[in-house]
Amino acid sequence: MAIPFPFSALVGQDEIKLALLIAAVDPSIGGVLIFGDRGTGKSTAIRGLAALLPKMQAVAGCRYSCSPDAPSDLCPDCSGEKKKASKTVEISVPVVDLPLGATEDRVVGALDLERALTQGEKAFEPGLLAKANRGFLYIDEVNLLEDHLVDLLLDVAASGENLVEREGLSIRHPARFVLIGSGNPEEGELRPQLLDRFGLSVDVTTPGDVKTRVEVIRRRDDFEWDPAAFRDKWMKEEDKTRKSLMRAKKLLKEISVPDTVYERAAELCLALGTDGLRGELTLIRAARAHAALHGKKTVTIQDLRSVAPLALRHRLRRDPLDEAGSGTRVQRAIDDVFAP
Repeated sequence: MAIPFPFSALVGQDEIKLALLIAAVDPSIGGVLIFGDRGTGKSTAIRGLAALLPKMQAVAGCRYSCSPDAPSDLCPDCSGEKKKASKTVEISVPVVDLPLGATEDRVVGALDLERALTQGEKAFEPGLLAKANRGFLYIDEVNLLEDHLVDLLLDVAASGENLVEREGLSIRHPARFVLIGSGNPEEGELRPQLLDRFGLSVDVTTPGDVKTRVEVIRRRDDFEWDPAAFRDKWMKEEDKTRKSLMRAKKLLKEISVPDTVYERAAELCLALGTDGLRGELTLIRAARAHAALHGKKTVTIQDLRSVAPLALRHRLRRDPLDEAGSGTRVQRAIDDVFAP
């Protein structure tokens, strides 16, 4: 198995790292959309995060990696009487790629043809959504995804379940995952319905200063010469980040949100004219996860300010009279709302 580039060794992509850590602390935020230039470390960051995450408990032999601690989310096989005797195993958090050319059968699952032909039995062959349960589903070039797959993902993301009814089969299984999308905006826009499902959004640009570019090249070159030695060199930082993440997940439920933080979140969304209330909800959840990552038990205005660009920049309406980018507009509203 190839050694991934250490998450902690990424240079100049602090927003990507923060967004991914927040999504890992609280998966209910809704995933991360990463738009930007090619070759800026988008997929490297995602695979680095997966390697950083601690292993999780799963029911032994379960095709959907069901959690023994979440009875309401068990698949039909694990929810029966035999689950009481089932053993548990430690598994790595799955990171599943959804390629652009994937068929619907490969994504949702289909009839196991080999078993049907050799044994005459109708059996279900799980798809990519099953493999991604309790992990990450990564779609590169998400803005080029076919419309029928977008509709399918929207349904599953909303329900947390995958329902397959075909060839005489009727299967329902858990499919809760953090959706990670990346792409180049020059190659097309994302459908509004799918864009709204992403909790956080990051705009990535190629580093514009020589010092940062040199450090990126140096670290990547060192890694490619000897991946194992480079990983070992960053092991202490990786352990530090992993412990911070585990502590944050445990601390999340204990964190309180003052009324002033709720009020500022609402004022900020009103100032930006965001549609609906999803913006405020995501903003509060992201601020809570940010506070947890920093070991705090109360969300502060600074937590809100830190995550506001991530939570709101992709929720703005287009303004033909304002040529400023979405990031600039969000920062301008932050400065106005949080002015002393």
